[in-house]
Amino acid sequence: MKARTTIVCSVADQGVAALTNILVLVAAARLSTVADFARFSAVYLVFTVLLGVSGAYAGQPLVLRRGESDEVHGACRSAVTFTLLAAAALGALLATVCLTLPGATARALMMLGLVLPVVLGQDTMRYAFSTLQLPHLALASDTLRLLCVLGALAVQPYGAPAARLVTVWGLSALPALLLSAALLHHRVAGTPLRLEVLLQRGHLGRRFVVEFGVGNATSQLSVLGLGMVGNPLVVGALRGATTLFGPLNVLFTSATGFGPPLLGRLACERRRVRATATLAAVLAATAAAWATALALLPDGIGRHLLGDTWSTAAALLPATGSQYAAMAVGTCGLLALRMLDPRTTLSIQVVFSLATVAFLTGGYVLGGVPGAAWGLCLGSVCKAAATWIRVARLRRRAAVDQAHISASAVRSGS
Repeated sequence: MKARTTIVCSVADQGVAALTNILVLVAAARLSTVADFARFSAVYLVFTVLLGVSGAYAGQPLVLRRGESDEVHGACRSAVTFTLLAAAALGALLATVCLTLPGATARALMMLGLVLPVVLGQDTMRYAFSTLQLPHLALASDTLRLLCVLGALAVQPYGAPAARLVTVWGLSALPALLLSAALLHHRVAGTPLRLEVLLQRGHLGRRFVVEFGVGNATSQLSVLGLGMVGNPLVVGALRGATTLFGPLNVLFTSATGFGPPLLGRLACERRRVRATATLAAVLAATAAAWATALALLPDGIGRHLLGDTWSTAAALLPATGSQYAAMAVGTCGLLALRMLDPRTTLSIQVVFSLATVAFLTGGYVLGGVPGAAWGLCLGSVCKAAATWIRVARLRRRAAVDQAHISASAVRSGS
């Protein structure tokens, strides 16, 4: 496929996947009582965490694979098989434990355990199609899943319990799983299956899982902590402002999850880093334009989107918009590091996630909710600067090593 078509399909696929998650929650909210929707939301949060862990452990290392065609195809087959087996084992454990527990939430979690191989397996196949540079197949699978899940939830009665909704949602992904399996099997059948590679100590997925935990959990827990010990308004205001930038999260996820196979088409390391820097500039400009458009929204439209939270969220748009522009630069910096040396990103994630918590807390103490928003922005700025400084050092070190190799070759020839 042409690069432009591949990029469009990758972004569209990520958009369809994000839209599916949003519409599932909307449909569940319309079908459920307040108590049942709370239970469904809690179970869906558990699924979201497991989905992130699965993508970090099996999916993200997969899209970094390069080499011979058989090796890459075998890696795709191994990653999908490993995910299906691990999800089945974890799901069986979760279902067994919840079977002994009382309550509607436990029943919903039990059903999540039963459908876990379906939903996680289908997601890992998206990474496999991206690695094989076939994002249009991932888009076809996710589109089928979107249609099936909406159709299945549309025929459910009002007041359906959370366990039933979880079951219907999970099983509705089965047609997409079967379609993906058929399309993938046609391309990877007969390639070597090496599950032990994903269990080795040096597997990159272990580092990426830690990065996922640190990068996602730290900031969310710190915001919740401020709401508990300080003003609960900080949680609603910051979450409301972040919700407005949801489309940018889709672009950032597309860049980190599906960017490496596209950039891997470029001939040399220097061109890949330059293309990543260009992507950072484009995404940062997009974030600035989106923030400007949100700032110009009439209050009536804003209140229709966020209700009473709009007034506080709108006041944070300058800080949140600046934060997302910095996040665009930092996301692309991490993408460049993963292509240069994927083992260098963990330290940056840990250090600057903790620094962001400190900036968030200090900003709240000094300036309340707006100060907390600017603290998050400062953390993103520092993280973005650190990533590109590390990229520059790696490029400089590679240039020095290449010069030494060239000089040694000249001396050997003479």
